[in-house]
Amino acid sequence: MADHPGLDELFNYPLMSALVERRTRRVARGVSIKAGPLSHESQNAPEPLSPLEEAILILTAVGVTGMTMHDGPLTKVNGAPELGTPFLNIVGRTGSSADNCQATHFFMINDDGMFLLRFPQGREALELLKDLPPRWADWKEADWLAAAEKAKVRISDRRMDFPREWPYYLGWNAQHSNVAGTTVFFPVVDCTWQYINALLIIVAEPREKRMMFVDDWARFKPSNLYEWMAKIGGKLGLSPDIPYHPIGGLKYLREGFVSKDSVGPLGFGNTLRTDYGLFFYLQNLMLVGQGMGVGGWVHGSIFPPYIYQRDDAKGLHGLGFRFQEPKTLKPMAPVPASQPNPIGIDGILEGLTPPYVSSMDEAVDRVVAHKYGPTGGGYGEREVFSRSYRDAAQADAFVKEAARFSPEGIAYVKAICNYIYDTYGRFPAHVDAFYSPGIWLQFHHLELEYYEKFFDPGLYTRQAAHDQLWKKG
Repeated sequence: MADHPGLDELFNYPLMSALVERRTRRVARGVSIKAGPLSHESQNAPEPLSPLEEAILILTAVGVTGMTMHDGPLTKVNGAPELGTPFLNIVGRTGSSADNCQATHFFMINDDGMFLLRFPQGREALELLKDLPPRWADWKEADWLAAAEKAKVRISDRRMDFPREWPYYLGWNAQHSNVAGTTVFFPVVDCTWQYINALLIIVAEPREKRMMFVDDWARFKPSNLYEWMAKIGGKLGLSPDIPYHPIGGLKYLREGFVSKDSVGPLGFGNTLRTDYGLFFYLQNLMLVGQGMGVGGWVHGSIFPPYIYQRDDAKGLHGLGFRFQEPKTLKPMAPVPASQPNPIGIDGILEGLTPPYVSSMDEAVDRVVAHKYGPTGGGYGEREVFSRSYRDAAQADAFVKEAARFSPEGIAYVKAICNYIYDTYGRFPAHVDAFYSPGIWLQFHHLELEYYEKFFDPGLYTRQAAHDQLWKKG
């Protein structure tokens, strides 16, 4: 049993009630609003979330919930091997993600500063699970606080701060967003790891279906006599036209490694579905916030790329990312390839791109090692992988039989990644290394007097009961 009345209330609040009663409630305690007949002058001071309230939200965003299940086949319908090792990670969180890449990272912003919220992987996650009750409902307040504290990596000792005007804030967000007393969760998606993993998965398809990747932003650039003949033949109608540049030239097509009937434009891939997970986490957070009785508001963040920047001399106190400068091409490459690329925070959160790796070959090798190596948190960590199974021997047999990436596939993906970096001076080129849709989620205690004055009481019953539920005041 939980040892805090708020925890008991939270775990007894029905999921269906959270779904139906969830609303955006924007006005935080201590906030005044000028809105004509709906104006309100607050008499309250801002009231930050309690450490326990913040801890619950932190672990909703980055908490470990166990290990994934590999409940899929190892053999195709025609009897050919099926890639049985698609996942980038074995550890599970509260939200689904493509190939369990778990690429969504959260930054938390409050009155105390800015923090990256780390999520443990591999053996670290296993050790954490051993130290805690299996069911979150059985966690004590101290468990929540300790687990949340382990997740926090401070990147600033003060709140994010930008001029409250366009182009940093949009519309009325400038008045109510990221104000004193609020806690803000900003998601960013590391597209570098899963971009490589997704390419490796795609090129693991059967030879007769295997995709030939082309740069749909560049015309075919022949590099040898054969390729010149192919280009000229296409223009004369003697052979199929080749409008875009095939990665690696025609080498992989000539060798039969890829199919001319399956063409993959790099520009079409964009995030390669890596960003989907962040929306699941935001919804999870909103539902938990509703259960806690706090206000929740998903809205436009300080706009990228500004939010990644930090230049206190100019009044821009953001996350402090390093930017990768792209090559200057003529004609200019489309956005985002022509723009500086946010690639990480040195020593804290680093993408798989130079200078954090020596080359794109190393980047691909690191993905493979992470998946299959003995300490990467993937298929090579026996104790981690087998945790979901009744019989560890069966889990071992599954991993042993499961197909892995071929040396030829790895070489082709290295060629793709090197082409992108060498051509555009950044990786990826078609999406930022750390991508954000430009939204964040703010939590706060409500300015109840404002809502009581103007709104139907049925729209904030849980929030009205918050202080009693959490035994405040």
